[in-house]
Order: sequence, then structure tokens, then C-alpha cells
Amino acid sequence: MDSTLRRAGGIGIAALLTLGLAACGTPAEEEAPAAESADGAFPVSIESALGTAEIPAQPERVVTLGQGSAETAIALGTVPVGIESYEWGSDETGYLPWIHEAVTEAGAEPPTQFAGADDIDFEAIIELEPDVILAPWSGVTQEQYDVLTDIAPTVAYPDLPWSTDWDQQIEIIGQALGKPEEAGELIEGIETQFEEAAAANPEFADLTFSYVYNTGPGTLGVFLPDEQRVAMVRGLGLQVDPVVETFPETEGTDSAVIGLENADKLADSDLVFTFYSSPENREEIEAQELYQAIPAVERGSVVAPEDQPFVTASSIINPLTVPWTLERYVPLIEEAAANLDG
Repeated sequence: MDSTLRRAGGIGIAALLTLGLAACGTPAEEEAPAAESADGAFPVSIESALGTAEIPAQPERVVTLGQGSAETAIALGTVPVGIESYEWGSDETGYLPWIHEAVTEAGAEPPTQFAGADDIDFEAIIELEPDVILAPWSGVTQEQYDVLTDIAPTVAYPDLPWSTDWDQQIEIIGQALGKPEEAGELIEGIETQFEEAAAANPEFADLTFSYVYNTGPGTLGVFLPDEQRVAMVRGLGLQVDPVVETFPETEGTDSAVIGLENADKLADSDLVFTFYSSPENREEIEAQELYQAIPAVERGSVVAPEDQPFVTASSIINPLTVPWTLERYVPLIEEAAANLDG
């Protein structure tokens, strides 16, 4: 959708918001003080790159956009009433499997799913009557944020879209839900899981890796060390190939586009991690001579899962994806490492 269409759509949504919020009977904030949680955490203000969310009371109806926020909210005891759908990584339930499992175990109603990304379904969000909208790891634009914040206090990313560190995201959500201490415990729990996984697989500490991606033939990008996909692998004890530290960030999302012509810079990576958008994409990328010439690719030391839910889970670090991913990663890494010389 181009900027002209977006502006036109925004005008229609603004009118809808005026009618929708009036029909919901928004309480007058002047008549009663903001409610406080048991620990006195509210009201709370959370600044972001797009604006400041003023959350007056403990949220009960939570809506999430982007990735990772729904899982953290669930882990903190609040099942969202609505979440952005992610069809590419969902299973036969229609949900990301780790979310479906957690909600089922909690005996809660599955969240309503709605379209997000470039075409957020604002009408669906209005109908959910949220107390807060969580989007600290997302690509929400300023224009979208301005509409969302008229529906409910909206927590966006602190710096750049899709670049929030995983622990920072958990801290932000803990603050928004009035559970900062519990959020800290979740972070410690994830760090402990990583430590235990690395200790259980000490041989991984001797392996270097690079995590690459493509956007079509002739392209090559590398995720930088703090990107969540890379951080997940590092959590298992593997070491990022030092050459990755020399690549300048060119995407604004913790990655560097180096171009297929620079594939030889990855010559010292013991393993290469990647994913493909489709079987056809995999076939055309692997058919490229420069790609095949990467030593790790040539000897078969590549970790490239095809299971879409796993690709998604391994791309985001949160309390639900980490245990789900780590146990599935180990055999894939062992298989790739077995192809190393010597």
C-alpha cells in the first residue's frame, strides 16, 4: 500500500474511531483517579520512539502486535484478548503452536487473531476494547501508531522497528502489565535455560557460525550478533564467526546486507544457519555457484530447518519459544557439525 492510500485509509479509520470510542462510553478520567495495582505500579508512562503510552491502571484486556509480546504476556499470567495473526508459522490449530499449548494449559479462551503488518485491522482491535496495545518488537509505523493510540495506550519500540533486544522487550511488557519483578524472573529463567543447554552440549563451544538470509537470487544478508535468531543459537554455546562483527549494519534491523559477491567472507564459519521462504526459494539459492562455494554450504554444515513453526520459534526469544526451540535445535546442530572435517 503506497503512502497516498495509507493516508486515505487513515482518514476513514479516524472517523470510525470517533464513533467506536464514543459508543464504548470512554470513562472521563477527570472524575476518578487512576487505579493502582496491588504493588502501586500504576499509573505508568512508557516512552517509545513513536510516542508515550500512559497506562492508568492494571490492564486486563491486552492486544499485541508484532512478535513475542503475546508470549511474554501469557507467561506473566495475562492471556491477550487479541493477537496479530502469523499464518506462516502457525500449525493446524491456526495458532503458533507454543501459544496454543500455553493457552490450552491455562484453560483460557484462545485470543482473537487479526491482520497486522502493513494492513492492521483497526476495526477488529476496536471491537476487542483493549486496555493496552503491546508492540515493542514490531514494525508499527508512526501513522499506524497514531491510530492505535487513539484506541488504547500503545507501547511501541524504544528505538528502531524490529530491533528491540529480547530481554528489553520482556522488561517493557512487565512494566506495562505492572509486573516488573516477575518480568525480571522470566529473564533470569531464560538465561538459566541457555546456560543449562550450553553446559549439556559443551562441544558446541568450539563451533563458529554465521546466520544468513536471502531476499532472492544474487542476495546475501547476515544477521548481527544481538539479533534474536543469532542470540538463540549463541544461547546453546556456539560462537559467532568474528567476521560478522566487521559487517556494518545496513538494514536497521540487526542485520547487514553483504551481497552474494562477498560470500567468501564466510569461509571460516564452521556452520551456516539460514532459512528459506519456500522450497522453490531454497532450490534457486542453493543452485548459485557463489553460495555453494561457501565452505560450510559445500560440506553440508548448514542448519536450515524447513518446519515453519520451528523457523518462527527459533527467530524470537521469549519465555514460551526458548524451551520449545532448544530441544529441537540440538539434533539439527549435531547433524550439521558431523560434516566438519576431522
